[in-house]
Amino acid sequence: MFNIGLVLCRKSKFPHFIGQCSFRAVTHVIFDLDGTILDSETLYELMYNKILRKYGKEFNKEVRTAITGTNEQYASRKVVEMLELPITPEQYWKEIEELGRIHLTNPGVKPGAERLIMHLSEKKVPLAIATSGSLKGFKLKSRGRPDLFAHFHHIVHGSSDPEVINGKPAPDIFLVAARRFPVPADPKKCLVFEDAPNGLRGAVDAGMQVVMVPEYDWAKEDVQDAALILKSLEEFVPEQFGLPGYPTNSPENLLKTNAAKPSDKVVH
Repeated sequence: MFNIGLVLCRKSKFPHFIGQCSFRAVTHVIFDLDGTILDSETLYELMYNKILRKYGKEFNKEVRTAITGTNEQYASRKVVEMLELPITPEQYWKEIEELGRIHLTNPGVKPGAERLIMHLSEKKVPLAIATSGSLKGFKLKSRGRPDLFAHFHHIVHGSSDPEVINGKPAPDIFLVAARRFPVPADPKKCLVFEDAPNGLRGAVDAGMQVVMVPEYDWAKEDVQDAALILKSLEEFVPEQFGLPGYPTNSPENLLKTNAAKPSDKVVH
């Protein structure tokens, strides 16, 4: 398994602690949605198991690795095939959508995501989302946070966008997201935030650097192409990728600075 908190330098075969590596400077940022911005992956697993247990099945690690980050059509087909369900992929996804209206109407936001998005938006860094879900699913999950998603120039919905021919782990969705900025972005100057290996592979194949914030303990070989692996977006240092840094007087930075200072108290 990989060691979270270490970074993997693309120029080196050896892991280094954060701050010892230099990365390509970027100009544009693309976020995944589920598990990266929204704390929704655990909700999906809850729904998967509600359905699967009716057929005496369990959502296991093999299935998770195969489908996490992929589009709705592929995920449905793989679940039905791998677990040999007595229903069609279409029937399976219909049940998912029915449960989604109960469980996905107000998912939480992942730690550090809102702060990072608002900061980059304030600094005029162009932002986009590349989600494997559909527009219909996005509207359900985002209805409670229009303020947050207003910071993105555009959102590409892999399950319903006709320009996304192949879903993650293919690079299509990331290349579509890059060229939809007002001035199409050079993929090499795009930074992607992802939580799943399927998204990681697609972004890397698109020529982009990827910061992984894994939702699960993926196998080392599944995440080895990440430029950086973090426990949380709260750990991200924008300057490492040539992005504007957080204000030095922000509450978070002041807390870190004060915690690092020796105490002024004199003990008698």
